[in-house]
Formats: sequence, C-alpha cells, structure tokens
Amino acid sequence: MMKYILSCIVLITLLASCGGDKHESKNPMFAYFYEVDSVPRIYLYRDIAHGLDEQFHRIYSVTDAKGDHIVVEVYATDGRILEAINYNVDSLDVMDHMVVNRNLEKAKAEVFKDKLIPMNDQEEVWFATRFQGFLDSTLILKEIKRKVSGKEIQHEVLGEQVPTIVMKDRVRMTNFNPFTKKESVLEGKSTNYFAKGYGLVEWHTPDKKVHYKLEKILTQEEFLQIIAH
Repeated sequence: MMKYILSCIVLITLLASCGGDKHESKNPMFAYFYEVDSVPRIYLYRDIAHGLDEQFHRIYSVTDAKGDHIVVEVYATDGRILEAINYNVDSLDVMDHMVVNRNLEKAKAEVFKDKLIPMNDQEEVWFATRFQGFLDSTLILKEIKRKVSGKEIQHEVLGEQVPTIVMKDRVRMTNFNPFTKKESVLEGKSTNYFAKGYGLVEWHTPDKKVHYKLEKILTQEEFLQIIAH
C-alpha cells in the first residue's frame, strides 16, 4: 500500500491543456485560485467538527507544449490518494479528472461538464463527471453546480485576514448499477472559501457537521514523513 501511495505522489502526469501564458489566466477568479508553482505544496485541512479527521490536497503546476495547468490531488487521512483534478490555467476549466477505484487503480473519469470556477459573480457553472464506484460495480455520476455568493470578504486564513470569495455548491451524486439497472441519488450543499493567493482554504455543509479548514501548508518532505508513519 505505502509503495503504491509513494508512487502516486512522485508521478507527474503530463496532460494536454488549452494554453495560456505563465501566471496569467483569462478567468478573473484566478486571483483566488492556487498559484502556478511547479514545487508541490500540500494543504492540510482539518475537520473542525471532528478534530481527528484530516484531508490533504497536493497542489502543483505542470507545463507542456500547450501551456500551464494546475493539478490538485486529494488524499485521505491515512495517505490514500482519492482523486486528482487538472485545471487549465488559462480558463480554470477542468481538463481531466482521475479517481482511484476500489482496486486502488487510477482510472480516468468521463468529464461531461468541465466548469468548476465561475468567471464572475453572476455565472453558475456546472461540473459533471462519471466514474467507477468505490465499493462495488456501480457507476457514480457526480454533479456540482457552483456560484459565487456575494462580494469579496475578509476571512481568517492561517491567523491572518485575507481577501476571500465565497462560492456555494449544489451537489448531486447518482449511483447506478449497470447490472440491476437500479439507481439512487444523494443531494447536498456546500459553502467554499477561496482566499487570494491560496485557493480553497475552507468548506462546510450548511449544518457544519462537516467543516474542513486549512490548518497548515506542508512541503513534500513533511508530507511524506507524515504518511510514512
């Protein structure tokens, strides 16, 4: 298991992008997104509703012949990689979505709608992706409809007040069994905080029974030490 996790961490996936100059984007929300940096940074989020639950996001940029893109890899508390999203720096549209299936294999999801970051505070964007279920033979269709909620605010990030944009999500998860033809649907909402120069720093459900907040930014070496124990 640990060998698999470490191999996922050191692997840099070269994916095509739609272009864009270094550190520039046509999306005005880029100021509240992650910085373009080829050196990985690992965001440690803690669920302040359940203090022992953590989540790690490993963030780095990759440049190929077509331009720059930012990759966000998501890891569970125990260091298992769960998924990765590849954003086109030029537009912040999603270029690729990878999910680790029940066999601990990386599988490319089908992306039907590729927008997760709005261009302004009026636009509602739609992200839709389908992938194999985590526990059985089901297929999961995950849909997120996201909109900016209000104007820029000052929000506490790592002990400092930082300009922040709040985005509200409507999430729909459809589980479909291709053999029995049965399906079930789960729906929910989430509030997300994107801080200038940081990207995603906090998110919670309306009742805050799930409430993750950025606690620390780790180096690659610090992250490897944590998940090796």
